[in-house]
Amino acid sequence: MTAGETVLEEINCSPIGFVRSPFTRATGTPIQPIGGSDVEATVEILEEYAPGLSDLEGFSHIVLLYHFHHCMTTSLKVKPFLDDVERGVFATRAPVRPNHIGMSVVRLDRIEGGTLHIRDVDIIDGTPVLDIKPHIPRIDCPGKARVGWLEGKEPLVGELRDDGHFLG
Repeated sequence: MTAGETVLEEINCSPIGFVRSPFTRATGTPIQPIGGSDVEATVEILEEYAPGLSDLEGFSHIVLLYHFHHCMTTSLKVKPFLDDVERGVFATRAPVRPNHIGMSVVRLDRIEGGTLHIRDVDIIDGTPVLDIKPHIPRIDCPGKARVGWLEGKEPLVGELRDDGHFLG
């Protein structure tokens, strides 16, 4: 392979655990963690990955990366919640992305063995978790960030629930 050359290969991920939440289907689920404020859930980490939770208890919030396992379609253009204009999927948080990867910043209440007790949940029960990272505000939240087409619409995010329009 020469400099600048890209080789496309398959990437395989396996779940490290599963979310247990009160939401059993996409329809009615909050579309962002702010909409699931104070909703409690757990993440059950598979036994072989539990040692990786060491030292996580000192963080108030964590980033969960997961697979949108209920999403059966992919689209590069979508009409997102909060808009009636078609947008590029990478300018949205729609689940119909090519790799169906989701991300949520949730509040970490406590860890008991291999179980994370979390709040502020917008994730469907049984969702496979691919990775966990500590949320570090100084690193993760740049000062004056722009929000593109969402300008002026962000206050509405907490009020919305999934209406099922991305299910295929």
